[in-house]
Amino acid sequence: MRSVPDASFQSVRERRVPRVALLIETTRTYAREILGGVRRYVAAHGPWSTFIELRSLDSAPPPWLCTWDGDGIITRTFTREMSDLIDATGLPAVEIRSSRECGKRPFIGMDNARIGQAVARHFYDRGFRQFGVYSLRSEAFFEERVQNFITEVHRAGCSCSELPETSSEHIADWEGSQRQLKDWLGGLRKPVGIFAANDQLGVRLLDACQRSGIAVPEEVAIVGAENEETLCNFSSPPLTSVQFDGDSVGYSAAALLDRLMSGESPPFKPSLIAPKGIVIRRSSDEFVINDTLVASAARLIREEAAIGLNVEQLCRRLNVSRTTLDRRMKAALKRTPKEEISRVRFREVERLLRETNLTIDAIAAQTGFIHSHYLQAAFKLLHGCTPGAWRRRSDGLRH
Repeated sequence: MRSVPDASFQSVRERRVPRVALLIETTRTYAREILGGVRRYVAAHGPWSTFIELRSLDSAPPPWLCTWDGDGIITRTFTREMSDLIDATGLPAVEIRSSRECGKRPFIGMDNARIGQAVARHFYDRGFRQFGVYSLRSEAFFEERVQNFITEVHRAGCSCSELPETSSEHIADWEGSQRQLKDWLGGLRKPVGIFAANDQLGVRLLDACQRSGIAVPEEVAIVGAENEETLCNFSSPPLTSVQFDGDSVGYSAAALLDRLMSGESPPFKPSLIAPKGIVIRRSSDEFVINDTLVASAARLIREEAAIGLNVEQLCRRLNVSRTTLDRRMKAALKRTPKEEISRVRFREVERLLRETNLTIDAIAAQTGFIHSHYLQAAFKLLHGCTPGAWRRRSDGLRH
């Protein structure tokens, strides 16, 4: 006898799986983290039938969107054309790029007020009392970030210099923009902490400092935003940046869209996600040094420790006795010249272990150690494990 399907089972099979378009660029670390958050929600509460393709931020709207038989959209909208087309579908949609482009769509994104405040505190806690910002006038979220940074700086009784770029078209002239940056940087009182509204602008600042012979971070410390890892790690020195919480944005956007597709009314207020924190790299990893002798020593150590600089050579270069340099570096840094040289060397050792496949012999040669067994013994004393074990552990944490 043929069995009769269970009614509840049949209704599940006949129920339509939601069709969702993810109009999100795939070229940025933050956007890929957002997609990961959406995927995490769908894995727990789906299934969804999702449309996703390789996109850049300014990709044209998909030509099929105006006639698409879909159920919902999550979008990072770049143009008014895209915004109007999404509105014309009449479908539930969640905006995750800019509240300026969202129209009537609910917005979920990063809390720009907290971003600016976090960067100001980062600099202030490192002893900076001179500040600057470098931004774009064309984006509302850039303005929110830098204005909250400036507000926090003023609250601490300090002033802030601003060089806003007028538009994306202006910075398209790389050499002209860099000349303007060099002039601005040259006129700032130093040491100064500068907040770049995103990592692309942070990279431009670092390049202008390099062209001008300005020491980073001793004279100018720089923090970007978004933690776009390719840019941050490729720059010289690597760029400190605010790490966004793309996973939470994506998960929250998917959860909200699910409710909207079920008939719930959209919320009246935007949902703002706090950043994860600041990923500190070499562009802002030092404290302000007010002693000019110690500042000069720290710069020489940073530049030459890895090529074998020792304390005797350092004292000769600075024309100072070892006793005087020991005393003043201890007062300013709580470290002797020898300890500072060792710290900088091992920081470079750790970077090479983490970012390259160089042998221990090659790393020793590149970081001022005469023999690799000296490096291995000193590394084990410092970290409690061999360089090889440290590298394997770091690879495991990354993957």
